[in-house]
Amino acid sequence: MADDETDAVQPGAAPPTRTLLLLRHAKADRPHGVVDHERPLSLEGRRQAAQVGARWAAAGLLPDVVWCSSALRTRQTWELVARSSGAEARLLLSDDVYDAGAADLVELLRTTPADARTVAVVGHEPSISTVSAVLAALGSDPAAVAQVRAGVPTAAWSVLRPYDGWSELGRGRARLLAVHRP
Repeated sequence: MADDETDAVQPGAAPPTRTLLLLRHAKADRPHGVVDHERPLSLEGRRQAAQVGARWAAAGLLPDVVWCSSALRTRQTWELVARSSGAEARLLLSDDVYDAGAADLVELLRTTPADARTVAVVGHEPSISTVSAVLAALGSDPAAVAQVRAGVPTAAWSVLRPYDGWSELGRGRARLLAVHRP
């Protein structure tokens, strides 16, 4: 279970709690002539992202580390979530999140710094919902599992609790607690 001394569990102590937030970007515009990677958020998307941040702050879900797609709409989503939540996370922008399939995204998450307690991914469909479904273990919320199997709308996020360290993340290795919408 332990990756290093920061993850070491003393005898009789509870293991460290980790939280994974998988957020689909907020609603984007489709301006004529703009390539997909450069699509900005719509006004509705800006409102959605601010609502997500406010809800994360109210729930105490402030990430230490954020993996964010390099696409404009995901960067804007994170900026608005961070502003409205007060989160001061280490931002890891990656083209890999933009292009990632579910297996690629899980592999990327496995490289998360071991000391991170709450990690967020700001990405795209179908990767966000598929990763949630792949990680979900027995004992996950059945309604949440059904939702991620069907796909999630813009600005929806899944809350998962990995059983082990980030480097051990994999199929059935987290409990899917809920799927939320702004």
